[in-house]
This record gives sequence, structure tokens and C-alpha cells, in this order.
Amino acid sequence: MAREEEKIFEDYLAIKNLKQSEQRKEILQIFLNIDKHLTANELYRIVQKKYPKVGYATIYRTLRLLCESGLCRELKFEDGTARYEHLYGHQHHDHLICTKCGRFFEVVDSEIERLQEKLAKQHGFYPERHRMELYGVCRKCKK
Repeated sequence: MAREEEKIFEDYLAIKNLKQSEQRKEILQIFLNIDKHLTANELYRIVQKKYPKVGYATIYRTLRLLCESGLCRELKFEDGTARYEHLYGHQHHDHLICTKCGRFFEVVDSEIERLQEKLAKQHGFYPERHRMELYGVCRKCKK
């Protein structure tokens, strides 16, 4: 899948007439190989270990381009911190967020999705997208 994502990103940069720099490719590869919700700072620290010349502004701009190209999405939960998650090739999911430790859990429930569709239909509503976030305390923190 990574090759498909690379191609999508390259095509997007070409359409926007933007440079396909080695730094952007390196950032994309590192981002794709980490399967968690990352902040720009977390990604910056990871990239810095391997490529110390990459600046924070480059990380931030590349994340913005990844979002625009449809490869990732920016999430802002109640804590206000922007996090980025893989989007391309990933099934829709919702989030459970622990208010004590900050951990995120991706959850999928076909019954909830069906009920949302039913609710929209009953009201003659045509949803384009949705997000569900449940905030509470995880099992580990509850102990």
C-alpha cells in the first residue's frame, strides 16, 4: 500500500506544481510506517533522529499537504492538540478517548453506523461525513 500512497502524494504535488523533495518523501515514509495518531511535534522528533536537517516548518507543511492529498486527516479532540492519522485505505472508525491518560482507541461498530444512517434517513438528511468521539476513562486508568 505504501507505494500507492507515494504515487498519490507525487501526483498531488505535481498537480499543485510543488517540488517533490527528498525531505517530503522521507517524512511521508516515516509517517506511513507509524500506525498511531501523531502530533506534528511527535513526528518532528522521530524525523529528527534520522534526518536532523529537516525543520519543524517542513514537517508541518508536509502534514498539511498529506491532508490535502487525502492520505491523512487532522483530528482535534477536546485537549485542542492536532493529531494526524492515516486515512487512505483505512476503514471508517470512531474514537474512544481516555481523559486521564490521553490514550485513543479506534473502534468500529456496524450497528452504530446502521443506526446513524437510519436516523439521517428519518430526518431526510444526507450526511457527507461524521465523527464520533466518546470521552471517558480507559480500563487501565479505572483500576
